[in-house]
Amino acid sequence: MTSAVAYRLVVGVLPWLTVALLSVPVVAGVLGALAPAFGWLPALGGERLTLAPWRQLFEVPGIVDMARLSLVTGLVSAALSLGLVVLFLGSFLHTALYRRIQRWLSPLLAVPHAAAAIGLAFLLAPSGWVARGISPWLSGWAYPPDYAFPGDAWGLSLILGLVVKEVPFLLLMSLAALVQCQAGERLRVARSLGYRPLTAFLKGVMPGLYPLLRLPLYAVIAFATSTVDVAMILGPTTPSTLAVSVVGWLNDPTLSMRFMASAGAMLQLLLTLAALSLWWALERLVARASRGWCRDGRRQCGDRWLAGMAWLAMRTVLGLMMAALAGLALWSVAGYWPFPAFLPWPPTAHNWLNAADDLVAPVWQSLGVALAATLVSVVLVLGALEAETQRRRPMRPWAQLILYLPLLVPSVAFLFGLVMMQAQMGVRPGLGAVIIGHAVFVLPYVFLSLAESYRRLDPRWSQQASSLGAGPWRVFWRVRLPLLLTPVLTAAAVGFAVSIGQYLPTLLLGAGRVVTVTTEAVSLASGGDRRLTAIYALLQLLLPALGFMLAMLVPRYVFRRRRGLLPGAD
Repeated sequence: MTSAVAYRLVVGVLPWLTVALLSVPVVAGVLGALAPAFGWLPALGGERLTLAPWRQLFEVPGIVDMARLSLVTGLVSAALSLGLVVLFLGSFLHTALYRRIQRWLSPLLAVPHAAAAIGLAFLLAPSGWVARGISPWLSGWAYPPDYAFPGDAWGLSLILGLVVKEVPFLLLMSLAALVQCQAGERLRVARSLGYRPLTAFLKGVMPGLYPLLRLPLYAVIAFATSTVDVAMILGPTTPSTLAVSVVGWLNDPTLSMRFMASAGAMLQLLLTLAALSLWWALERLVARASRGWCRDGRRQCGDRWLAGMAWLAMRTVLGLMMAALAGLALWSVAGYWPFPAFLPWPPTAHNWLNAADDLVAPVWQSLGVALAATLVSVVLVLGALEAETQRRRPMRPWAQLILYLPLLVPSVAFLFGLVMMQAQMGVRPGLGAVIIGHAVFVLPYVFLSLAESYRRLDPRWSQQASSLGAGPWRVFWRVRLPLLLTPVLTAAAVGFAVSIGQYLPTLLLGAGRVVTVTTEAVSLASGGDRRLTAIYALLQLLLPALGFMLAMLVPRYVFRRRRGLLPGAD
């Protein structure tokens, strides 16, 4: 077999393997949860279809409140995140503030959800850093106040935690979308007609930008309505959100609870679909209501005070994130830290030394799973993008939908079904299943991080190499891959960070046999040892930081004599 034939074979197969990895586990998982939801699970004696699991589900005390809480927190957090991103982009696009925040997007996106939630919980708790900062000189509190935050019944702390993580994601998705919709040219035309910056953005750019952000926004809504780890840390417990309750029913020692848990997983899927449908209807309503406003010729719409709100809100979101991470660092070295002392003194390393032996296994398993899942994802994404380049046609709409499929379908729904299918097929839970489960979630982020750089690479480099007699393999390895080394490593670092932060796939597909820093951090978050919890949460940050550090340093070493290939070179 010649190298050209092998190349065409690989490029032809890898895109379909990518589609299979993204779609087969999701579809199979949903089907695997659907049958037990209607009583069919012969392994547990369910040999006929029945609505008994649904009747049992609707008899659970507080089930309506669980569904309402999931729906409201998901929609409100998505609306707040989108509003903040739009106002910020409209007010500060192409400014120094925008460029500074743009440089922080990848590191902020790499912060695992659980670590950010634990940091916020430590920051906003009655004995947290905020309460300490205003006590006793302003609040008069000599002891921690009695209020339920985080964990308030309205889900406000959960909404805040979701917004802090969703804003960087939507900003990152906006970067490529702004290029595709030619935002710069639209803004120049609108500004030349006398429109103020924010009004020019809303009237000139948003009609073309929003359709490109629709799928990422739907993914945000799906995650927010079905999150488990963030809801366990920041959400209320009586009742909890529906997804948290479903996981609890799945882990119940009474095997007959599996039927009701399946019905709960299907209810979560329906709830997420309802949230997406409501958002779609809201899109149509806003588009119709704003049609006249877009054409009325008004040059401003309160730009100055809306820009001030966007500036304050963005600084608040970033400030909360930074303060939360700083609080984790302080708790990890805190000895005796009585309220209302603002800082622990003296700091101590005993917390880390005492936990060192117990950290080895979670760290190694986290690294092994993350490296394997990232490697699989990078190989598949490179194959899919190379095939797209060779065929010279963009991704089809159905392929883009499949790319977002694991992000649009609630993970608790299809992962639950995969667990049920694992048991029926005799597949032992363990490291292999967890790696595949992580790859399902890592691959979309790797693709989204790498696709724009791959597509914008000047094709003349490859054409010149081919004209000199280089075959397709050699062009890929010697020309295209070196030119894209920095974007590939950055995408791999993003995928590595996503894998480190995965909680539910590790818990369900590993059946407790695969212990990672994330599963340990989430389980410790509900306990009373803040110092040990902070150590595991910080490890969630340090491992992705190591990945981003390597993504930055490796190209500098490889291209130390080829300055033109380094990012930012003249």
